[in-house]
Amino acid sequence: MNDIIQILKKRFEDNSYRHLNANWDKILKWLDLGNIKIIEKMEETGGEPDCVEIDSKLFYIDMVSESPKGRRSLCYDKESRLARKNFPPDSSVEELAEEIGIEVVDESMYLHLQRIDKLDEKTSSWLKTDNNIRILGGAIFGDRRFNRTFIFHNSADSYYKDRGFRGYIEIK
Repeated sequence: MNDIIQILKKRFEDNSYRHLNANWDKILKWLDLGNIKIIEKMEETGGEPDCVEIDSKLFYIDMVSESPKGRRSLCYDKESRLARKNFPPDSSVEELAEEIGIEVVDESMYLHLQRIDKLDEKTSSWLKTDNNIRILGGAIFGDRRFNRTFIFHNSADSYYKDRGFRGYIEIK
C-alpha cells in the first residue's frame, strides 16, 4: 500500500498544473483502503491515475499519454459484446469499469483533459455514451490528431487494438 501512495504523491507533485487548488494532505486523508484498491487497479491496467481538478472538484483520472494498455480491444458494453457473431472480446468498457470500480470519462471531461495534456495521439479512448446513441447501436470515442481533439462514433460492438478507455473516481 505504501508503494502506491508514494507513486501517487510523486505524480501529484510532478504534475501540479493538473490540480492547482489541491492539497496532498486532503488527498492522503481521502485515500482509504477502498479508494487505494481502485487506484491500484487503475495503475495495474496502465492508467497512471493522477489528481485532476475540474470545475472545483477533484478526481483521480487516468492520465497516461495513450489509452491504458490493459484496457484496450474492448466493445463498448456487455450487450454489444454478446451480440458480436465473430470473435467477441472477453470484456467490454462498461464491464471492466465496473469491475475496477471507476466511471468512464465522458465527452466533456475528455475535452477538459485534452486542454491539460495531449492525450491519445496514437490511440483512442471510448467515452461514456448517452442512451440516445446506444439505442441506435453506436458509441463515441475521442482522440487527438493534428494538434486537435476529435470526438467520433463507431458501432458499439467494434473494438480495436489501440482503443481503450479512461476512467475516474471523484475525491470527496
